[in-house]
Amino acid sequence: MHEFSYRDGELSCEGVSLEKLASQHGTPLYVYSAKTIRDHYRRLDEALAGLDHRVCFAMKANSNLAVLDLLAREGAGFDIVSGGELFRVLKAGGRADACTFAGVGKTREEIEYALEQGVYSFNVESEPELEFINEVAGAMGKKAPVALRVNPDVDAQTHKYISTGKSHNKFGIGIDRILGVYAGAAKLPHLRIRGIQTHIGSQILETKPFVEALAKLVPIAEELKSLYGIEFFSIGGGVGIIYHGTLESGAPDWWKRAEADGGKRIAFDDYARAVVPLLKPLGLKILLEPGRSLVGNAGAMLAGVVYVKRTPAKTFVITDSGMNDLIRPALYEGHHEIVPLKEPAPGAPRGPVDVVGPVCESGDFFAQDRELPEVAAGDRIALLSAGAYGFVMASNYNSRRLPAEILVDGDKAEVVRERQSWDDLIAGEKLPG
Repeated sequence: MHEFSYRDGELSCEGVSLEKLASQHGTPLYVYSAKTIRDHYRRLDEALAGLDHRVCFAMKANSNLAVLDLLAREGAGFDIVSGGELFRVLKAGGRADACTFAGVGKTREEIEYALEQGVYSFNVESEPELEFINEVAGAMGKKAPVALRVNPDVDAQTHKYISTGKSHNKFGIGIDRILGVYAGAAKLPHLRIRGIQTHIGSQILETKPFVEALAKLVPIAEELKSLYGIEFFSIGGGVGIIYHGTLESGAPDWWKRAEADGGKRIAFDDYARAVVPLLKPLGLKILLEPGRSLVGNAGAMLAGVVYVKRTPAKTFVITDSGMNDLIRPALYEGHHEIVPLKEPAPGAPRGPVDVVGPVCESGDFFAQDRELPEVAAGDRIALLSAGAYGFVMASNYNSRRLPAEILVDGDKAEVVRERQSWDDLIAGEKLPG
């Protein structure tokens, strides 16, 4: 579910008009629904009530301090992939001892920082990393808590850029070698073997790949518990969301209508029914690392229409937002529903258009040949389901300023990141001499 719907002719987030927010704060503009984030976290947490578990939000999906604070208050831990993400967690009121540190290229500085702060576990991706963490911990007079990331060679049936569980991906240690690598880790004096971890990919739309991975890994987890007394099994994240047909949130048959429009999903209850029976007999703490499934449908990016350009071949809706603000469509052809902020009249004209931005790249588009209601210069549109991998992947390409971010909670809207100023664009730069 989500909290974006038309009210009194205007698209709203919870109790706040997005047209009014765009008028007040300008565009491009990211808007998040606090209620949606809370609801998604609680639904997942409750679905897994039969397990000893911790939900660690994969903050690479959305690292705004206000979002992290909201989830920390709900009891979430965090899945981090850099020292900077750990810094953000701490600034938002989260705890290092509720963080798992993933990523294939952790540096000495990051490892030292995480050890100083008391990180719960490093998810180790290779033998060289294992040896390096042992070296760093030894130099600090500490023992580093570790879990090895296992690559189970499972096809998650997702986009190749967000698949992580196949043998040719850069992530993790092959399942055929994992027990030997654990045996080597047990001999390193400055490591504490704390768990086992896996993650097979993102935006997965059926339970079968999760079940297939767990069927391979549960016996290994049992053996590791017997050999080394591991405490936890982190099963990663990856539950997909609906990107198609996402506006009819108030309709009782919303999910059915969305699926008919090309969208699929895994409900948290369905996910739990598939994985809990496999995990409960282990008697281990189960960690989950969801990102997109908690925040994806909770966000929208607002853009203003600058021009409508008509050619014999195409009609282009040119907006003030570009691939630097939301790169998913350009990067891996990600789909976002696009709707006007003012509700179209029944039977209003529609037509195929390309929705594009001002960045000097042919790949700067949000939709191509999409049937949309007619819009004109000065109108505003929303790109829905932009709460994950939206602002967090934004850049200053073409020296464009980063957008502002707004968090809506009921009828209250608060700026949780100011729009960059022109001076911000050159902060830290200087001329030689």
